[in-house]
Amino acid sequence: MIEVRIHGRGGQGNVVAAYLLASAAFETGRHCQAFPSFGAERRGAPVTAFVRIADHAIRRRCQVANPAFLIIQDSGLLHIPATLDGLLQDGAVLVNSPRSSTELTAEYGRPLTALPASAMAQDILGRPMPNVALLAAFAALTDLFPADALVKALAHRFKGDVLERNTKLIAAATEMVEAGAWKDVAHA
Repeated sequence: MIEVRIHGRGGQGNVVAAYLLASAAFETGRHCQAFPSFGAERRGAPVTAFVRIADHAIRRRCQVANPAFLIIQDSGLLHIPATLDGLLQDGAVLVNSPRSSTELTAEYGRPLTALPASAMAQDILGRPMPNVALLAAFAALTDLFPADALVKALAHRFKGDVLERNTKLIAAATEMVEAGAWKDVAHA
C-alpha cells in the first residue's frame, strides 16, 4: 500500500488534490482512499489530506502517519516541523516552490523536489492553484498511473475550457520532472 500526505493551506485545493489523486489511481483499477483533516476551517489555515493507494482492499481508516510521499502545496509549511514528520526513510517530497530542488535540499537537509506549480497554474489556468500541476508531477515521478488517468479524473469534475487548460497544465508539469525518478519508492 502506498500512503501519501498532502499539506497545503485552505483555498489551495488540498482536499480536491487528494480526491483527484485517488480518482486517478481508481481509473487504473487500484483501490484507493482519500480524506482530509482540518484545523480551523478558513482560507489560509494549514490543511492536511491523506491518500492511500493499493492493489487490494484498504481496511485502514486512520490518518497517514508514515507516508512514502509528501506533496506540499505551500513551501512555507516546510518551516513547521510536523510537516516532514513520519516520512519513511526512503520517502520522497514534492514541493510547490519557485526555488530549485538543490536549494531546498541544502536548506532542509533531505532531498526535496521543487516544482513552480503556482506559477505554472497562473500562466495556464489564470489562477495560482498548484494542485493539478503537483499531481501531474507526482504521477510522472512515481509512474503510479499515466497522465491520462489524471485527465479522466479531472473530466469527472470539469468540462470544456477548464478541462482543456488543466490538460495543458498536466502536460507542462509532466515535462518539468524526471519521469520515473521515484519509481523504486512507489513500487517497493
